[in-house]
Amino acid sequence: MKIPADRIAAIEARRDELQAMMATGDLSGERFVQVSKEYAELEPVAVAAGEVRRLRAEGQSLLLMTQDADDELRLMASEELRTNSETLETAERKLALALLPRDAADERAAMLEIRAGVGGDEAALFAADLFRMYQRYADRMGWRVELISASSSEAGGYKEVIASVTGAGVFARLKFESGAHRVQRVPATEAGGRIHTSAATVAVLPEAEEVDVKIDDKDLRIDIYRSSGPGGQSVNTTDSAVRIVHIPTGLVVIQQDEKSQHKNKAKALKVLRTRLYEQERERLHAERAGARQSMVGSGDRSERIRTYNFPQGRVTDHRINLTLHRLPEIMEGEMDELIGALIAQDEADRLAQLDG
Repeated sequence: MKIPADRIAAIEARRDELQAMMATGDLSGERFVQVSKEYAELEPVAVAAGEVRRLRAEGQSLLLMTQDADDELRLMASEELRTNSETLETAERKLALALLPRDAADERAAMLEIRAGVGGDEAALFAADLFRMYQRYADRMGWRVELISASSSEAGGYKEVIASVTGAGVFARLKFESGAHRVQRVPATEAGGRIHTSAATVAVLPEAEEVDVKIDDKDLRIDIYRSSGPGGQSVNTTDSAVRIVHIPTGLVVIQQDEKSQHKNKAKALKVLRTRLYEQERERLHAERAGARQSMVGSGDRSERIRTYNFPQGRVTDHRINLTLHRLPEIMEGEMDELIGALIAQDEADRLAQLDG
């Protein structure tokens, strides 16, 4: 996608204008913060635009030199023009990617929800394996994982586990993980050595702040009751569990992992706020995108996105037809190649849509 020269000039001019505004010292504190934020977002785009402008000008000069009367100069110019064309193509793509509309939620923390699907105990064990995989990946990225709630199965693993993942660019890198994950392996309880197939669903939601979602107290029904299930005596002997029903939408959040009623209520409201924020994001996305969906997927958690085949040591992402024979490493959190390929495909799809 070739960006028009006048748009490149406008980008660089706006960057220079913002720089001059900050240098005057005349801005109020609030206005300075706004201008600084816009400048920080625009600066890398302006740098990419400047590189494209420079390479285009250099290419024009080299093209004129290929028509020179001197044979040696013409040959040298032709060779440099080929190099220039290749470099320019890369720079044009970099600029086009920088100009793509950004998901406003990309820099947010994320709520990670994993639930066991078909497969009974083995599905619950797989859900725990997935949670551990994401924990290991978060460690590699320098992110923080805070457990919000967990429902354990009798055989081990999780029926459901919800966690908050915070750090730089969390949602941008995890958002393509939403969907149904399938595992093929021999369960530890299988005496005959037969391969079983089970599944777990993953949902990655951008975390909402209080300013994003206004929740009116009159729209909530809050029930306090005694915790049940595993959790220790102190949990089960106090009325600390919290159930919140959001009456307008019917969303229900239950939180009982903490000994404190107030902590459980705060965590439940955090989950509720995030789910309401995601509902609004989905509504806006449907309005803007219509029926068109990215090749990478809609993020629908019922969509089967990936298979983990343990006997063959491979992971296959069905959305981009990518198979990696590195399953042990991936389960240890080495997910950069997999996640990088999904991000690259999403960028390619969006560029193609702009060209189309």
